[in-house]
Amino acid sequence: MAAICVFCASSRTLDQRWLDLAAEAGAEIARRGHTLVSGGGCVGMMGAVADGARSAGGPTLGVIPQALVDLEVADLASDELLVTADMADRKTLMIEKSDAFLTLPGGLGTLDELFEVWTTATLALHAKPMVLVDADGFYRPLLDWLATLADRNFLKPAGLGLLMVVDTIPAALEALEAHLT
Repeated sequence: MAAICVFCASSRTLDQRWLDLAAEAGAEIARRGHTLVSGGGCVGMMGAVADGARSAGGPTLGVIPQALVDLEVADLASDELLVTADMADRKTLMIEKSDAFLTLPGGLGTLDELFEVWTTATLALHAKPMVLVDADGFYRPLLDWLATLADRNFLKPAGLGLLMVVDTIPAALEALEAHLT
């Protein structure tokens, strides 16, 4: 099936509901026969998504920079763990190894990854589907602001439309799968 990359938070201080959402995403990816591609960390939502995939019998591929391996936050249980020189190489490799992208709640790193794949899609450097999970309206303020970019001609409406927005994990996988076939 497909290699689905999940971008999400790696914070150790998150509410349990976000960890549960990540575990649900990993398990759903595995149940549907896909491979999880992640940032290769074992903490926060990133660790939960990988654990969720493994708990449902799915393969996992982690991509992590050496600096984070040195901090001992690498997902050593990953089926395959690729170590990169830096964060930029990590993003490039994650994009190369993935057929689709699913973004869960997260902070600056998550947004950086989302905007990288979204920007490269608007430039037609890839045509891989991208879904943003707006659970509990997490991303609503950002999405509202992004809509103003299109209104002001800073972003073409077609570029805005490349990102599919849903509010549940099953809807996210259905959207990705519909665009993968």
